Amino acid sequence: EILMQEHLLIQEVLDAIERGAQRLGSGTDTPKEFFLEAADFIRGFADETHHKKEEGVLFPALAQYGFSLHAGPVAVMLSEHEEARRFTQALAEAAQKLHRGDPSAREDLIMYALSYARHLRQHIMKENNILFPMADRVVPEAEAARIEADFARVERDEIGADAHPKYPALARKLKDQMS
Repeated sequence: EILMQEHLLIQEVLDAIERGAQRLGSGTDTPKEFFLEAADFIRGFADETHHKKEEGVLFPALAQYGFSLHAGPVAVMLSEHEEARRFTQALAEAAQKLHRGDPSAREDLIMYALSYARHLRQHIMKENNILFPMADRVVPEAEAARIEADFARVERDEIGADAHPKYPALARKLKDQMS
């Protein structure tokens, strides 16, 4: 449930990223910091918060119930997380170049933004419709409660309590800028 709620927030930012890329493609500028802040959200929330919970808590717990980390749905998710990180790095680099005034970065930024959004939407769909329902079927309720407690611990101890309120506010800002 927690991860699916986080997916909703991530999808709002994906909507904004797609609108920003479409604006750039049509020759309309976006706010100067938009894609830099979008990259910050992606790194800080989608990867360092959300994926950290999956990779550090959920996936190891699923391995205890017979899911392989090297084949099958968990392995696919791990591979897709790595691919998302590559897209994020490329998007951030293009955003920095455009921010510094390099107009040649515009097309790269559009391509990476749309590719990242498409990739992550497909990834979220797989988790929401395949992996999470499978996990719900095999993980006992007591273990699910422990997993949720571990998510809170990761957020508090590894990510930092101040990070959690930052990202919903940043998501709203990005969404509002593209409305």
